[in-house]
This record gives sequence, C-alpha cells and structure tokens, in this order.
Amino acid sequence: MEYKDYYKTLEVEKSASQDDIKKSYRRLARKHHPDKNPGNAQSEEKFKELQEAYEVLKDPAKRQKYDQLGANWKQYEHAGGHANDFGRWAQQGAGSQYRSASFDEIFGDSGGFSDFFRSFFGGAAGGATSFEGTRRRRSSGYRSIRGSDYQAEVRLPLADAFRGSSAVLNIGEQKIKVNLKPGVRDGQVLRVKGKGAPSPSGGESGDLLLTVSVINNTAFAVEGNDLRLDVTTDLYTAMLGGKLTINGIDKPISVTLPRETSNGKVLRLKGQGMPVYGKTDERGDLYLKINVSLPKGLTAEEISLFEKLAALRR
Repeated sequence: MEYKDYYKTLEVEKSASQDDIKKSYRRLARKHHPDKNPGNAQSEEKFKELQEAYEVLKDPAKRQKYDQLGANWKQYEHAGGHANDFGRWAQQGAGSQYRSASFDEIFGDSGGFSDFFRSFFGGAAGGATSFEGTRRRRSSGYRSIRGSDYQAEVRLPLADAFRGSSAVLNIGEQKIKVNLKPGVRDGQVLRVKGKGAPSPSGGESGDLLLTVSVINNTAFAVEGNDLRLDVTTDLYTAMLGGKLTINGIDKPISVTLPRETSNGKVLRLKGQGMPVYGKTDERGDLYLKINVSLPKGLTAEEISLFEKLAALRR
C-alpha cells in the first residue's frame, strides 16, 4: 500500500508552519468543496483527502507522531514487508518508536479515515486483532471528521449596527438567516454554529464564520462603543449658554451648553454611544466637540457694541 504524504496532499513543505498549513488547507478546501463541484467524484475524493490530511497536521502533537510513524513505515516498506503486518513489526525492535502510544491515543478512533490508516495503525492499537474488531468493540466512541467552516461577509449601515438587524445569506445550497444584535462592530466575526460544510464522514458540520462590515454613512466617528461628533454653535449661545438639538443615530438628542463654552471644548454624554454587543442595558458614551462659529458681516451697530464690550474687558 502506498504511503500517504499529507504534506503533499496539502501542498506544503514538511517544514511548513501551522499557519501555512491552515491557509493552504482552506484554499484547497474551497477549490474542491462538493458544493462548488456538484457531481464531480474526483473533487469529492480530493476534498476527503484534504480533510484527512488536515485532521492530522493541524494539531502539533498529532503531526509530530505522524512524522515519527511515517519514518517507521518507510523503513518497514524498504525491508519488503506488507502493510497489514506493520502492526506486528512495530511491536518488535525495528518499530520501537511507535510502541510508546497507540493510534487511538494519538488520533482518536480511526472511523472515517482511509485504508492507509486502517492498515498502518490497526495492528498496533494496544493489541487489537484488526481494525474492524476495534470498530465493533468501540463503535460508540468513533471520532468523525468535522466539516470545514464556511466564511462569508455581511455589510450593513451604522444605523442598522446601532439598532440591530438581520440578514439572509445564500451559503452553498442553503439560506441562512442571521440575527445581528445591537452594537455589532465593524470587523467583528460572528460564529454561527453548525452552518458550515457537512462532515464527509457523517460527523459534526462546520460553522459559518461571518465577518461584519459596518458602513459608516453618518457624521459620527466610532471608537469602540463610543461615538464622537463635531457640533457647531454660534458665539452667543457659546457665551451665554443654551440648548442645542442634534440628530442622533436613533433619535434627536438635546444638549445644554454651559455659559462661556470655549471653542474646541468636548462634552461627554454618558450612555449615549453605541450599544455594547450582547448586553441590552449597556452603551458607550457620546463625545461632542464644540466648534464656535464667529459672526460675519457685522453691522455698524454690532461693531460698536463689540467695541464697547472690548473696552469693558480691558
């Protein structure tokens, strides 16, 4: 039986980092996914091979054991042995490295894996007489390959992110309705359990990873859960104090300016910012920067009054 080179399957070098393995797996899984290649048996088989390879190489501990066991396989094969006898050979001196742990201990039960695994590991799994015997005795403990995760993006305006919204997505052959709670942030990744790819071996489906893109078409700047806004007022309201009404994201907001509000002063309105995602009674703050607009086109009388005021201040 031919040795399965999982590094070759995932198109990475043996020295590849875990991140490189993940990236290559995702790229190839998208390319060969059954939903994108309906009726293509070759792509379906390739997809299963990718799942098996990634199941082993994604975990550093499993990967290390696979590298060690792989060296023993090649060593035994060169000696002219048969795959089904590898388990017995592994219990002798030539395969002593393998006897430190069984396949079940390293990889979990081998349900859903290829014949390569059945021949490679079945005979050395703690003295089991055969893979099928182990399967009958331990069928309730099988470890199936989990389906891969889907990735999608949803775009919504800031007002919908503020209030909360919902979106219907076409993922593969299914329509998925996703509820977005108030306060969802730009760049936030939401996990929708069980809405990813089905398992190729009847196990757990993957998840849908939904990246949120918030389009800010307002005058507000968003900083975490806080909002910032520049507000312009006239000189007289700034000097004498008074009320301003600004258009908030969800409703008008009334603001009282104290007397002698200076240009550039920042007012904090507690609890008037973005909702905190997942918490119905928490919100960030709203910061208003006051820009004072000076009067223009003064009349002679107005100039005279300003001159008198200036004289009083000297």
